[in-house]
Amino acid sequence: MARPVEQVKRASNQLHAADNKPGDISDAALVEMYRQMVLVRQFDRRCVALQRAGRIGTYPPCEGQEACQVGVANALRRQDFLFPTYRDSGAVMLHGVPMERLMLYWNGRPEGAVVPDDVNVFPMAVPIATQLPHAMGAAWAAKLRGVDQVALGFFGDGASSEGDFHVAMNFAGVFHVPAVFFCQNNQYAISVPLSRQTASETIAQKAEAYGFEGVRVDGCDVIAVYRAVQAAVEKAAQGGGPTLIEALTYRYGAHTTSDDPTKYRTAQETDAWREQDPIPRLQGQLRAWGLWDDEQENACLTEADALVSSAITAMEAAPPTPPEKLFEHIYKEPTAKLIRQRDELLVMLERRKQSEVEQSAAARGEGGKQ
Repeated sequence: MARPVEQVKRASNQLHAADNKPGDISDAALVEMYRQMVLVRQFDRRCVALQRAGRIGTYPPCEGQEACQVGVANALRRQDFLFPTYRDSGAVMLHGVPMERLMLYWNGRPEGAVVPDDVNVFPMAVPIATQLPHAMGAAWAAKLRGVDQVALGFFGDGASSEGDFHVAMNFAGVFHVPAVFFCQNNQYAISVPLSRQTASETIAQKAEAYGFEGVRVDGCDVIAVYRAVQAAVEKAAQGGGPTLIEALTYRYGAHTTSDDPTKYRTAQETDAWREQDPIPRLQGQLRAWGLWDDEQENACLTEADALVSSAITAMEAAPPTPPEKLFEHIYKEPTAKLIRQRDELLVMLERRKQSEVEQSAAARGEGGKQ
């Protein structure tokens, strides 16, 4: 069986950039997808740097998976629902969540998890595969209500081993719901390689057991991803039922900023996947088609940097979160125990504040005597 990277190379070689400009995608859309991939990568790299500097918490990099993020976001309609994992900041942002809101999320702010009312994005799921039954449920609800809405759930190759994956697939197949299940097969579930995740030749073929279509695409090709998701969304919206899409991709960085990928994979493997980098790949195609040049590239990089910098500034200018926020949203109505704990915390904080004021005053007095 061919290695995934070899399968991706064969798929990419089928597209000769100068001769195969897509007739079904406008020039403006192709250029915009490239700009978006550059923006997602800039956002991602800056988040890694922010974490290293202690300005945000643990962060899961998505560098290498931009074609999946951008291809999906462009294929979804505004009314469609997106159910992300923790690694899908790019798709979440492109489907309508403000970038500064995402920055607040990774900064550990509760307001960062609040999605605007007019944006159909579910909060990011950190537990593995739990978002898939949610996506399936939203799709089923849309079908019961007769609403033209498709639900797309992201997941990784590791999630295909979770019970929630099988529950969602089975229910979606039985009830023929308008859902798309999009697997970003980046070859590793933290340190566990795909070969230890499943004995199936592909993840896409698992859909057959549940009675619906499975599709495998080159996840380093934004055009291929866009087409596959667009077709699946159209089919679901027209009553054709769910689709499982497996996109072969790779995360160039660590699983999260607390991980060391050199412990479980080689530099040679990473370098081989770097050859399929979705950003220079599309840039080369755009240049061959006469749609891109150095001036546009420089302007694109400058704009992306400015947008991310602005979001970082907004994040760091946000006022501190009140400590009592810890006790909100645990239950619809707070229990007596929670109320008591909240009140105890507030008393403790007030005493600490008073002590700091007294110590500061004492220090100033000592300084005056000197």
